[in-house]
Amino acid sequence: MATASAAFKSREDHRKQLELEEARKAGLAPAELDEDGKEINPHIPQYMSSAPWYLNAERPSLKHQRKWKSDPNYTKDWYDRGKKVFQADKFRKGACTNCGAMTHESKTCMDRPRKIGAKFTNKFIAPDEKIEMFELDYDGKRDRWNGYDPSTYSRVIDTYEMRDEARRKFQKEQQLKRLQQKNSNPEADQGKDSDDDEDEDEDKDGGEVDEAKVDESQQMDFAKVEKRVRTTGGGSTGTVRNLRIREDTAKYLLNLDVNSAYYDPKTRSMREDPLPDSDPNEKFYEGDNYNRNSGQSNEFKQLNIHAWEAFEKGQDIHLQAAPSQAELLYRDFKVKKDTLKTQTKQDIMNKYGDAASADRPPMELLLGQTDRQVEYDQAGRIIKGQEKAVPKSKYEEDVFINNHTTVWGSWWKDHQWGYKCCKQFTRNSYCTGQAGIEAAEASAELMRANIERKEAIQEKPAENVEKNLASWGSEVPDDLVLDKKKLKEALKKEDERLREEKDDRKRKYNVTYSNDVTQEEMEAYRMKKVHHDDPMKDFL
Repeated sequence: MATASAAFKSREDHRKQLELEEARKAGLAPAELDEDGKEINPHIPQYMSSAPWYLNAERPSLKHQRKWKSDPNYTKDWYDRGKKVFQADKFRKGACTNCGAMTHESKTCMDRPRKIGAKFTNKFIAPDEKIEMFELDYDGKRDRWNGYDPSTYSRVIDTYEMRDEARRKFQKEQQLKRLQQKNSNPEADQGKDSDDDEDEDEDKDGGEVDEAKVDESQQMDFAKVEKRVRTTGGGSTGTVRNLRIREDTAKYLLNLDVNSAYYDPKTRSMREDPLPDSDPNEKFYEGDNYNRNSGQSNEFKQLNIHAWEAFEKGQDIHLQAAPSQAELLYRDFKVKKDTLKTQTKQDIMNKYGDAASADRPPMELLLGQTDRQVEYDQAGRIIKGQEKAVPKSKYEEDVFINNHTTVWGSWWKDHQWGYKCCKQFTRNSYCTGQAGIEAAEASAELMRANIERKEAIQEKPAENVEKNLASWGSEVPDDLVLDKKKLKEALKKEDERLREEKDDRKRKYNVTYSNDVTQEEMEAYRMKKVHHDDPMKDFL
């Protein structure tokens, strides 16, 4: 009943609100005011004037439609690339041990690793980089050209101007050569065709060469592959550039196993072999890395690296812009490098001589034999001499901790790893050497003896148990005979022990323990023992 009344009330409120809006549109009612006291146009739709629920607006408003103020911490600026702050003269504490800059550590240093770092040489200290911390705004994050320096484009313009200048110079030289040939051989020029004359006229007039007339076979932009292309309308032979025909199986369909070679759909590349276990004679695709590491690809990599290094050192060379120039320079570089190597080798041989070719060592030395004598015993231990030193790597090896002489994991027993020097299974234990091994063996032997004794006691007959009870247990046999003199001494000892327990100052430092208890001592203990259930224990 309450739910029905609430629904009826909500419908009434909605009806009244609609009537009020109609009256406002007709001009019969005043316009509604927003949070700032401004009038809201009654013709604005409700879905625009009503704020979303997450803004917690109590009344209609247009504040959420206006442009919000951006965060003042955001910026559109960009980092100063390569900006240096301070140039130090000496090495400072906490700086990079390689270059000497304070703004990074040696692990993140981007300079060339020096043979002796700036920490020890105190020379050529690198300047500190400028470190900026700021957040980009919405437009700054999505600006593709943010941080681009327009002045760098002047280098591209200069390159094209130099190319055009070289082309004009070349065409002018060709024109002068043709004029010289025409003046020197006027009879040979009369037998030319009319087409050649027209070409010469064009060269004389404009001096331009139509690049569109270049043969397609001379275009080196990308490879051309001739394949049979079948279409629904019928078969035809066409030219396909770096594409596969529809009959070829796609790379990602060669092996549908999820753990096979990874396929990148963005670049359409699959670097590994999708079918490594199949017959290589039947495979037509073995991954992109197979083609990348075969043929002339390695030579192209070396050419690309040489172009980068030459550009960094000041030469105006670019492999993609001028590949022929880059290849020619790389070829000249290899020739000069080989010549320099040969010349350096010849100079060293002329100065110091060639002892390798003059005095050839004997064959036993060439086969690895030396005159260094090393003697071994029957167990393989060295008696005399020294073994050949094994070069160590840059990683830590044979590092012994906690006085150990062997590494962790050099001993295995009962499915546990341990140290061989002390036969311990605890990783961070301290080495006790041979004494620890003997103590461990003695402990194991004692435990074994205790187990055997316990088993032997369990197997003894009941008579031995009764005799022991006569000495230790609560039941005392009737035929027990005690020595009065020994009993008197035992009572004195028991009194002294009780006095020591009451007074801590008389307690001795060294505690003696004995497992041999006589019948008289046991009887003295029973006599002096306080029974808590005795009603006369307080009068003793």
